[in-house]
Amino acid sequence: MSRLVVAEKALVAQAIAKVLGCKEKKDGHLEGGGYLVSWCIGHLVDLSEPEDYDGKYEIWKKEDLPIFPKEWRYQVNQTTKKQFQIVKDLMKRDDVEEVINACDAGREGELIFRLVYEKAGCKKPMKRLWISSMEDSAILTGFNNLAAGSQYDKLYEAALCRERADWMVGINATRLFSVLYNQTLNVGRVMTPTLALTVEREKQIHDFQVEDIYTVQLGTTSGTLASRKFKDLEAAQKLLQECLLQGTITIAKTEKKQKQEHAPALYDLTTLQREANKKLGFTAQQTLDYTQSLYEKKLVSYPRTDSRYLTEDMEEGLPILVEKSQKVCGLNPTGMQNLKQVINGKKVTDHHAIIPTSMVDEANLDELPAGEREVLTLIATRLLEAVSSPYVYLEAILEAKHESEIFSAKGKQVLDSGWKSVRGEKEKESENPDSILHLNGDEKERADLRINCGNIKGGKTTPPKSFTEDTLLSAMEKAGGDEMPDEAERKGLGTPATRAGIIEKLVRCGFIERSGEKKSKYLIPTRKGEALIQVVPEVIKSPSLTAEWEQKLLQIEKEEYDKTQFMGEIESLIQSILDTYEVIPDADAMMHPTYQVIGKCPHCGSDVTKRSKGYFCSNKECKFVLWKDNHFLTAISKTMTRQIAEELLHGGRARLNDCKSIRTGRTFNATLLLTAGKDGRPEFALQFDSKDRKGK
Repeated sequence: MSRLVVAEKALVAQAIAKVLGCKEKKDGHLEGGGYLVSWCIGHLVDLSEPEDYDGKYEIWKKEDLPIFPKEWRYQVNQTTKKQFQIVKDLMKRDDVEEVINACDAGREGELIFRLVYEKAGCKKPMKRLWISSMEDSAILTGFNNLAAGSQYDKLYEAALCRERADWMVGINATRLFSVLYNQTLNVGRVMTPTLALTVEREKQIHDFQVEDIYTVQLGTTSGTLASRKFKDLEAAQKLLQECLLQGTITIAKTEKKQKQEHAPALYDLTTLQREANKKLGFTAQQTLDYTQSLYEKKLVSYPRTDSRYLTEDMEEGLPILVEKSQKVCGLNPTGMQNLKQVINGKKVTDHHAIIPTSMVDEANLDELPAGEREVLTLIATRLLEAVSSPYVYLEAILEAKHESEIFSAKGKQVLDSGWKSVRGEKEKESENPDSILHLNGDEKERADLRINCGNIKGGKTTPPKSFTEDTLLSAMEKAGGDEMPDEAERKGLGTPATRAGIIEKLVRCGFIERSGEKKSKYLIPTRKGEALIQVVPEVIKSPSLTAEWEQKLLQIEKEEYDKTQFMGEIESLIQSILDTYEVIPDADAMMHPTYQVIGKCPHCGSDVTKRSKGYFCSNKECKFVLWKDNHFLTAISKTMTRQIAEELLHGGRARLNDCKSIRTGRTFNATLLLTAGKDGRPEFALQFDSKDRKGK
């Protein structure tokens, strides 16, 4: 007799099969040692489309809403139906006595397996494998501690509720607003509030009133002292004149403290994505893809985690893991290592933090794609930082008083660079070089300082910055968090695994676009995105809905909330929107932008206009288009910005600095050349000067 193991992906199945001794390769599965090991390819089974319930839904009409299935239907994904049939046949084999769910350990992994199990009509006993690493030892331990599948029934119920509620909100809201405003407007519980974050940020920037600000600076025997910021220049000038006339200023406070910053926690997926965006310019999706590939190569632990700590049973193996991580990044932890500061099992949910595996030192880094190599280095470096000693510095504060006005100076002296020196980055000694003088401690309170000179430093208030992938991920993670229970499985908008996909979908639907040449490109809502947020009701664009859902889904998992009641509340919410929503006047016109002309088509001479996904020839018969997501430029870590597009259209060439080959990691400068083929499609080439071949 045999046991059937079903993993979520083929590479994971292969790793499990190797440990279990399944050496015989078959079509869609492996056999051996009393086991059959097969796999899903993501979701093999999906919710059916509305038209599968009733043909009338093929045409979108407001009068056909709401769509609430009485009995939920599921369909086999047409692109992966062959693999579904393989898994189904294996489940029905006479020699299979037990089925083991080895899909990813979490709500979504539970859903993926159970839908296949149910659709295949399987009734055989089910066990659950729950692991956080693809290392051989972790897999063996997992199989020695299999749980009964029934222990995860409530997790499955919560997953079904989340999936079906998202379907109902998405289908009904998307059809409603698309019909009312005469175009496809994708609406979703997570996607729309995320878009709302970007729209609100741009509104803050647009509404921001830049103001002049002034600071009075006094040069004294103990360094430069600065006043508060003034908006009134005359008030600042008056204060300066009074101080210079008096010639001295009285010390009100002196303080010297030794401070420290503890090492950062290990990476969860979101913090890794933020760091990779900030330091490497990777999108959240790229970072997830690179980390997933490293996981499947057994070089890092499970990536889709929201935990930043390890469990107590992992402490014993940490010293060796730290040593192996040093080989990967060529760096060393600093000071006295404190392994216990990364251990906290109470803060570990489904999976522990992302760390290198014990096989990491066996990797040939030169054979890894550049993106994977850089992400692996980030993960290994963070482990070394996380177990390093604190960053210690001496901070001195001096405050002096003129009547009711306070002047201050701050000095900082680094005593121990600690974890901050792991990357070899030197920390500044002091933000104000002059003020370091008062670290000697000679100043006494109520003593007078002689004023040697003074001036007024002018500046301007600055608006908040547009979101980058880094800062938007942070905002998604925190959104609505104060409304969620502490023990909620996920906080914020989306999950660590889905946030990248949400951002990419917003770009794909034309609601936001990437802008800027820097590594951390800005995410800017389009006119269409801004209009959508203006027309949808608050309940859909607010993160509060997600906060409420997460609380109730958690209660469903704990058998503290009824799934039928939850689904009934979702139906009531949708019905309320349908009954009360009123069309916003002129919104339809707002969603149809006037395209800007940026140049002439090199093929037919027609205008080339800027659109959400690129720069298109206005002649519909012409094939010329400069896609923003351009494969030629992506290969050298560039995107088709408006500036580059305009240069190409006006002169056939554009200068590109600091290019970086995705394949080799080499950096260089070059000139991008554009020609149009016979059918109008653009053709690109790079021209190098000898001095540009710097090959770092």
